Amino acid sequence: MRTAWYALRRADVDGGTMPVPPECAEAETVVLDHRAHGVTPGRLVFDAVAERDEDGVRIGVAWPPDAHVGVLVGLTWQPARRQVQLRTKPLDEPLKVDGIAYFHEYDPLIVTHEFRPANSNRGKVLDAVRRHGRVFEDGSAVFPEADLVKRAGLGRGTRGTFLLRNAIDQLIREGYVTRVDGSLDAEGRPSFPPADGCEVVPMLFYAPLLEPAVRPEEPAETDPSNRHEHWVAGFIRKLQPGTRPSPRALALHRQAIDSGQFPDEPLAPGYTFVKKHHRNG
Repeated sequence: MRTAWYALRRADVDGGTMPVPPECAEAETVVLDHRAHGVTPGRLVFDAVAERDEDGVRIGVAWPPDAHVGVLVGLTWQPARRQVQLRTKPLDEPLKVDGIAYFHEYDPLIVTHEFRPANSNRGKVLDAVRRHGRVFEDGSAVFPEADLVKRAGLGRGTRGTFLLRNAIDQLIREGYVTRVDGSLDAEGRPSFPPADGCEVVPMLFYAPLLEPAVRPEEPAETDPSNRHEHWVAGFIRKLQPGTRPSPRALALHRQAIDSGQFPDEPLAPGYTFVKKHHRNG
């Protein structure tokens, strides 16, 4: 038996479903092995309800609350039992990705691309960068700033320009995006850094804010009376397999070295740098 891995999309989590190979339409049961918050082992068993649509076959799954968008789910089809076996893999160290706690291995690209924005001007701009920009394997994304006029949906003319400028300035102040120089390939796709010999195009660069997450069973941190504002020091973090640090992370690591916070050594393969940042709680 071979296990195939799939990253949950927004439609999967919201709809309580998951795409499966056609042969799984014969399943009678669905079994999900999942450690709540990456710690407490549990097994959920459902009667299989398969539906066919133009994209293939989907089965119903009541996803646990901590099975967020982008979480990797392993699928094994057991035809003798007519059973679909699903499982998630806990992270060694849980992380918050832009404030959302992840306790299981995930696909950074899907987390970025399947972003659900806040209903605000800054949310619409961030949505355009993350959904319509070029998303890299580490979850960072780049998008031509000039194209935000048509993608962010804040209108045109003087008022639209004013709203767009304010939203971008706010995102920059909050550290969600930075301005960088990129380029466009022959098909109009963003490239960063700019390709040799290509015209330089102003772009917005997004990189997810990563910080350590606290498991709920750690009372010293979850007790509301112990919550306070503090700074989280910069640290080096292991990346998901097959991913690499973003250019922004490399630049921040160099800044930390120059300021004496870390020894003058390059990041080891498979690791990235998370900058010092303010955190409430």
